[in-house]
Amino acid sequence: MSRFAIQGAYVIKSAHEIVENAYVVVEDQRIKEIVSAKPEGLEILGGPHDIVLPGLINTHSHAAMTLFRGLADDLPLMNWLNDHIFPAEAKHVDADFVYLGSLLAAWEMARSGTTAFCDGYFFEDQVARAAKEVGLRVWLGEGLLKFPTPSNPDPSSMLKQARDLALRWQDDELVRATVFPHAIYTCTPEILSGAAELARELNIPLQIHLSETQFEVEQAYREHGLSPVAYLDRLGCLGPNTLAAHCVALSPDDIELLAARGVTVAHNAESNMKLASGIAPLPELLAAGVNVSLGTDGCASNNNLDLLGELASVATLHKARALDATVVSAPSALAMATINGARALNFAGGKLEAGAPADLVVLDGDAPNLVPVYNPVSHVVYAASGPNAKHVVVNGQIVVRDFRCQTIDEEALLNECRQLANHIRAKA
Repeated sequence: MSRFAIQGAYVIKSAHEIVENAYVVVEDQRIKEIVSAKPEGLEILGGPHDIVLPGLINTHSHAAMTLFRGLADDLPLMNWLNDHIFPAEAKHVDADFVYLGSLLAAWEMARSGTTAFCDGYFFEDQVARAAKEVGLRVWLGEGLLKFPTPSNPDPSSMLKQARDLALRWQDDELVRATVFPHAIYTCTPEILSGAAELARELNIPLQIHLSETQFEVEQAYREHGLSPVAYLDRLGCLGPNTLAAHCVALSPDDIELLAARGVTVAHNAESNMKLASGIAPLPELLAAGVNVSLGTDGCASNNNLDLLGELASVATLHKARALDATVVSAPSALAMATINGARALNFAGGKLEAGAPADLVVLDGDAPNLVPVYNPVSHVVYAASGPNAKHVVVNGQIVVRDFRCQTIDEEALLNECRQLANHIRAKA
């Protein structure tokens, strides 16, 4: 049995509940209790000025794309995707690429306070392998498309591939599966409806890119006479297990339908800004009762996986859009990266309380950008950034201690990634 405690000047149990000068006692994979007196006989992480919060949950990523970071910038989505990313994937992506890129991604996420992520890409077994090596939780989705992919040359077998992936990982404590049809414009109706049926059968999330641009909406009306949201609903793809990424170009009717079906929207503010896809109607989604979580998207379109940095972007972007400083408060933003993300993935985490999974982040209270503290939730959202994550615990395991990853050889990983980048440059 492993037991230790984490000390903080502020323990953020949830976005709306804070305990001062407390210790979080971890026993094996769970939080045992939160107490005010120093526990005797236990190793103590953290310190008297630190901020302790639930581990952050990134609900939309393409981890292996860390190896394409900066490859094609300053381009609109469809040009970026069709003229640069799809060709690069066809040329370079294989199982080794995905493993190495995902290992880099998982390390980057761990070092910046993310303890769980939802991923969609190719060769997803390699993403699981990388996440487990670093020690993060991951929800996997093999990309389903209507044309051959790097991991499957036969589109007719993609649903079987998704089923097999889910069954392989169904008993793992850190890895869970999703079903991931890429988007309505890259999937046939049969793939979309079959994916939704499979997700319901296995009781796992269905993740999909949805209404990411106005171009996608216009194309859907031309081809189907419906918005992307309404089209997916007609195919039976919307429900409480649906995790819809982006949702930038939505009508009021779309928002009402997403709310009625219990869909979660994974908001990717920085990626949408960088690709000039637009700004998702976040205040309207929240007002309608839609569960909204946060994602970084892939490093080819963000270009980082720092969910702490994403928090500030989300909270401030929508204030500027609405010309209203009260829109998207700090607690609301933090909830999106914690409890809302857990709800999206049907996960018991996202909060600090007795019996909850021991997924925690300790922010360095001695960092100059976190001094002084009047409101710790405000600091997490508006002042903190990834490098402030001093300790990170996932499933009771100390993954980051004193700013260093405890589970992998950081220097060796960096060298491998640089060598692969040289290979990609040489074949460009």
